Amino acid sequence: MHYPDGSVAQDPAHHALLLGRLREAVLSGTRTADAPRSVISASWQRSLAANVNPDLHTAPTVFQADEVADIREQHLLHSALPMLRETLLGFGEEARQIMIICDDVGHILWCEGSKDVRLDAENVGLGEGTRWSEDAAGTNAMGTALAVNSTVTVHSAEHLVRTYHGWTCAASPVRDPDTGRTIGVVDLSGPLETMHPAMVALVAASARLAESQLQVRLAQQDESLRARNMRHLIALRGEPGALLSPTGRVLVAEPHGLLPSRMDVTSDRMTLPDGREGVLERLPEGYLLRIPREHRPARLPVLTLSFLGTDPPVAVLDGREVPLTLRHAELLTALALHGAGSIGAGSTSGGLTAEQLALRLYGERGNPTTVRAEMHRLRAQLGNVVLNTRPYRLHAELRADFLAVRRALGSGDVRQAALQYRGALLARSEAPVVRDERDDLAAAVRRGVLARHDVEGLWRFAQTDSGEHDVEVLEELVRLLPGNDVRYALASGRLKRALLDS
Repeated sequence: MHYPDGSVAQDPAHHALLLGRLREAVLSGTRTADAPRSVISASWQRSLAANVNPDLHTAPTVFQADEVADIREQHLLHSALPMLRETLLGFGEEARQIMIICDDVGHILWCEGSKDVRLDAENVGLGEGTRWSEDAAGTNAMGTALAVNSTVTVHSAEHLVRTYHGWTCAASPVRDPDTGRTIGVVDLSGPLETMHPAMVALVAASARLAESQLQVRLAQQDESLRARNMRHLIALRGEPGALLSPTGRVLVAEPHGLLPSRMDVTSDRMTLPDGREGVLERLPEGYLLRIPREHRPARLPVLTLSFLGTDPPVAVLDGREVPLTLRHAELLTALALHGAGSIGAGSTSGGLTAEQLALRLYGERGNPTTVRAEMHRLRAQLGNVVLNTRPYRLHAELRADFLAVRRALGSGDVRQAALQYRGALLARSEAPVVRDERDDLAAAVRRGVLARHDVEGLWRFAQTDSGEHDVEVLEELVRLLPGNDVRYALASGRLKRALLDS
């Protein structure tokens, strides 16, 4: 349901009533003129798939008070708590809202603010030590913000679980500046009539302030670590080496530019990009990396391609994301598929000429000159070692999601193929080689899950862009799912809409 800015705050009770009617219609499979916001609809589907009961569910208590106190002391956001209190609690007290801070899996570690609102919150299980991830509590701002890694508001009946319809909340994730990993969320929650347009901006700004404070603290720690441990690097007497943080960030390296910005510190030995083996020594804080001068044979680079589904195509080379245009993704697809044959066949290490690539990408109108220009740009991104010429071929350990689906289908593992199939291959591409493979994969997965009457495989296929409106798949799901399975209602509703649209 889309609404103009400020409309919820002007009449939150009326809007809650409309949301309640919409929720009942969607869950019952009734066709409506309106629809939930996309972030809410997707969250409902995830929550239902996790067997959250929309009408009778409470967030579980995972930690007791003494356990929560111990966990708080070790959490990174503990140092940012004074700033968050100063930023959020003044607004929250005045607006009858409470400040909530969760860890990265949705456990509430701090719940502070209005005593009356906190008491009401505890009556619906919204208290310290409870878990509010989507799979534990259904759609809610904290859990959904963690799921989508973005700022989220959830108002009244946008909560999947009826128990929380009297609440409105806004939450924003906080990321660790060291690792980039989400470490928790900050949230403002209150009775539905306390909805205020400033909630979202305030929560998002507070999360960014917390990250800034953590960044300053990290820079201080890095400088202190360098000062205390530089003597270890000097003691190498000109041998290549580096000082690393406890999480593997390269703080200083000799010579400069020797290493990427981060190294894996889970083992005491590591293979460097040039093939040499480094030896890791633990220091009181961080690590010293010793690197021998002699060169050893370079390892094969690892190239990971994620081209299935509605997200933009992503290529990752040895842990580094490589920016891709659609045309470059099509080129990589053609090279990856070359020699693979039909679904289930193995791949070969052969290459393709510019003329062969032009035919696969553009058909008879293909121009080899255009292909050569695009390949030149792609080589600048991947490097000459990974993308060889004469003919064009990939020299890397290739891990492609569409090839993984192929292998699963070829081995007869339809369930695994359905789990790995996240949707159409490069859905926006019209290149013949991509279009043919896209159709073949979708048809093979669909045929497999239907032939085996595999509920889990059918359900996963129905969540993709290839299967979400497939009447036969939805009919089979409705036939196989028991009536008390929460997925039954969702599949039935989608089937009704698909039949009406057909």
